[in-house]
Amino acid sequence: MRETSRPIRVLGVGLEIAVPIAVLVAWGLLSANSTSFYFPPLLDIFRAFGDTWLFERVADDVLPSLGRLFAGYGIAVVAAVVVGVALGSSRTLGRMVDPVVQFLRAIPAPVLIPAGLLLLGVGSEMKVALIAFVCVFPILLNTIDGVSGVDPALRETARSYQIPWRERLFRVVLPSASPQIFAGARVSLSLAVIMMVVSEMVASTNGIGYFVLQSQRTYAITEMWSGIFLLAILGYLLNALFLLVERRVLRWHRGARAGAG
Repeated sequence: MRETSRPIRVLGVGLEIAVPIAVLVAWGLLSANSTSFYFPPLLDIFRAFGDTWLFERVADDVLPSLGRLFAGYGIAVVAAVVVGVALGSSRTLGRMVDPVVQFLRAIPAPVLIPAGLLLLGVGSEMKVALIAFVCVFPILLNTIDGVSGVDPALRETARSYQIPWRERLFRVVLPSASPQIFAGARVSLSLAVIMMVVSEMVASTNGIGYFVLQSQRTYAITEMWSGIFLLAILGYLLNALFLLVERRVLRWHRGARAGAG
C-alpha cells in the first residue's frame, strides 16, 4: 500500500509545482507582445513587483496589512471557539442564541464599513473589527456542530470516570470537534484576506488594498497588477502555512481514519 501511494504523492507534488509554472509561462508568452495599457506584459509586472515589493513598501504597506489580518483573524478564532463550545454544549442555550447568530451572519461585512468609520474612525481598529466580524461565523458554526456532535457515549464515559470538566474539555470535546473547527478556520482565513483588502480600500492611508486602489486611480496599471500578484502569493502562502499546522495538529485524526479504513 505504501509503495503504491508514494508515487502518487510524488506525482501530486510534481503537478502542484508544474501547473502554476505552466500557467505563468503561458501568460508570459501570450502577453509578451501586448500593447494594451490595461494588460501589460507579465515581465513588466514582475519588474514592477521587484521594484515595489522587494523591499521598498514592505514596512509601509505589507506589514500593516498582515498585522490587521492576523489580529482580526486571531480575535475571531478565540471568540468563535469559546462561544461555540458554550453553545454546542447546551442545546437550550444554542436554540436561544441561534436566531441572533443567523441574523448577524446574514449582514454583509462591507455594509458595516460606514458604521465602522463612524464608531471606530479610519484607523486599524475599524479594519481589525471588520475582519474579526466576517471571520467569526464560519468558525463559530463549525465549532457548534463539532461540539454538539461529540459521541454521547464518549461524554458519558468521561463523566462516569469523574474526569474534571476542564480535562473533559481539552481531552475529549475539543479533540473530537477539532476537524470541524479547522475546516471553519480555513474558510475564515480566505475571508480575512478578502476583508483586509476591502477595508483598506476605504478611508485608509496604507496597506496593500490601499496601494492597489491608488495605483488604479493614478493609472499606474503595472504597479496595480503587481499588488494583485502579491495578494495572490500571500493568500497561497497563508493557506500552505495553515495546512502545515492542520496536518500537525490533526495527525491523530488521519491516523484514526486510516486505522478504521
